[in-house]
Amino acid sequence: MTDNRIDKLAVNLQQILSDRLVDINHALGELTVLIHSQDLPDVAEALKSHADLGFDTLIDLCGVDYSKYTTNTHAGYKRGERRFAVVYHLLSVKHNHRLRMRVFIEDNEFPMLDSVMHIWPSANWFEREAFDLFGVVFNNHPDLRRILTDYGFIGNPFRKDFPLSGHMEMQYDPEQKRVVYQPVTIEPREITPYIVREEQYGKGEA
Repeated sequence: MTDNRIDKLAVNLQQILSDRLVDINHALGELTVLIHSQDLPDVAEALKSHADLGFDTLIDLCGVDYSKYTTNTHAGYKRGERRFAVVYHLLSVKHNHRLRMRVFIEDNEFPMLDSVMHIWPSANWFEREAFDLFGVVFNNHPDLRRILTDYGFIGNPFRKDFPLSGHMEMQYDPEQKRVVYQPVTIEPREITPYIVREEQYGKGEA
């Protein structure tokens, strides 16, 4: 989008969302809005149904764990105050507008947001993925089940405190003639690649 179109969209968002809009940011040719979690259902409905916005398509939804983020995450939220956020990427086919919406979750111990499936049905699997990988519960989702991990999986693998090797491992037991699960036996370690370059590497010298 051109700057003029982005500026017009920003004005429309400020007028339509009013005090439900915590912050709006324009960077790298994209708009990002920040809203409070309790306003999500009303804001999502306005974004889709208002004639000047018309964000009829949810392109993507993803969770974010800010627990080890080193800078303030967004206006109004300081580092460490809110651990989890959900980010929505929206498209208006009619107006050819794109928008990113970020929603920080108030409860760090039991992160929960309202589902937007009744507004954008494509949220179904996206919300299940965020539930599976980040442990974000989506209230009123009709079928909130894990979607990527195995049955009985413990923990949420995209959380920053989840161990790289996981909690459980599976292997085939020749005596029982079946796959068995057991606590992981790999020693926890961080694998950092060690790269050795010649002294003049990158300086244009042979």
